[in-house]
Amino acid sequence: MTGRSHATPIVWGDRVFVLTAVETDQTPAEAGAYVQPGDGEGRRGDRGRRRGGFGMRNAKPTKAYQFQVTALDRKTGKTVWNTTVHEEVPHEAGHPDASQASASPLTDGEHVYAFFGSYGLYCLDMKGKVKWEKDFGDMKTRNEFGEGSSPALYGDTIVVNWDHEGDDFIVALNKKTGKELWRRDRDEPTNWSTPVIFRANGKPQVVVSATNAIQAYDLKTGKDIWSCRGMTANTVPTPMIGNGLLYCISGFRGAALLAIRYGAAKGDITDSGTVAWKYDKDTPYVPSALLYKDVLYFLENNRPILTCLDAKKGEPLAEKRRVEGPDMIYASLVGAGNKVYIAGRNGKTTVIKHGGEFEVLATNVLDDGFEASPAIAGDELFLRGRKSLYCIAED
Repeated sequence: MTGRSHATPIVWGDRVFVLTAVETDQTPAEAGAYVQPGDGEGRRGDRGRRRGGFGMRNAKPTKAYQFQVTALDRKTGKTVWNTTVHEEVPHEAGHPDASQASASPLTDGEHVYAFFGSYGLYCLDMKGKVKWEKDFGDMKTRNEFGEGSSPALYGDTIVVNWDHEGDDFIVALNKKTGKELWRRDRDEPTNWSTPVIFRANGKPQVVVSATNAIQAYDLKTGKDIWSCRGMTANTVPTPMIGNGLLYCISGFRGAALLAIRYGAAKGDITDSGTVAWKYDKDTPYVPSALLYKDVLYFLENNRPILTCLDAKKGEPLAEKRRVEGPDMIYASLVGAGNKVYIAGRNGKTTVIKHGGEFEVLATNVLDDGFEASPAIAGDELFLRGRKSLYCIAED
């Protein structure tokens, strides 16, 4: 794979879709106004550049990046099509471990939706032609750490959350046209959590987990439904739904895990009985947790130290168990076939048996490193590495 990306690959039928950002040799003057021709609005020219705060980050980019969507043949891995949707010099450097293409794509089987944050949201047909696009402006992320929140799709609605160091908002769009349906202002620092959409009391609602508050909105109108405080700073993990509960988790400079009875939630539910249970140690910073068959798995910070809880009661089944193999972990945990997969930045993926016994089944090693979360489709496991995309399956 060319370029660099932390976006999770997605699979539909005989296609695998991946996003990437490829550095070019072009200068800002050569690339500032380029956009792949499409049918939609939102084309941009050269814009003012912003700098973030101080902290760990790469050197300021001086060359243009091509933001690309690629479709691969699922059986062979060969490229079916590759579309450059935009080209621009990134306005922020990003954390040294980050990429300029960290949001994961979406598909409904008719279109692919590729989100590159400050560099646009694009709707492509299954042949790679851009149908519409949307420009939300430039994010100013904390310490120029970069962007990473993915959009969420439900029915005909796409939701994008835009928490950064400037004016925050959450916005819903019609997936067919890109037309804005509603937008609500938010008051948050930079967060990287992806929204989750689900039905509660017969109506779909969208929830965003963030530093100041977990917030639920009516998907049709954008109206506030409920909120709950309790997450840590730099909220990254995506919430999870199961057992009539919403699980929100974060772990930067603190630890927080809340299980919320979302069906009964209304108004400010902080410290109310609507919060079914809490857990306040060893929670993850970057990788999302895994809810699998009534067991909740998560790591301590970004380290290979695993805890699993009874998801209904919040009671520990195993706490702070070291996982041999992976050294540091950004990829979210995934589960299938009574197995849990933990992919590390050092190219090692450890497989443990589902349940509280913590039985290690295998540790597999590839000459690569993994920041993107694995994707499972049927009997196949897809791993997006820094060098290659891998499809792993039994013979």
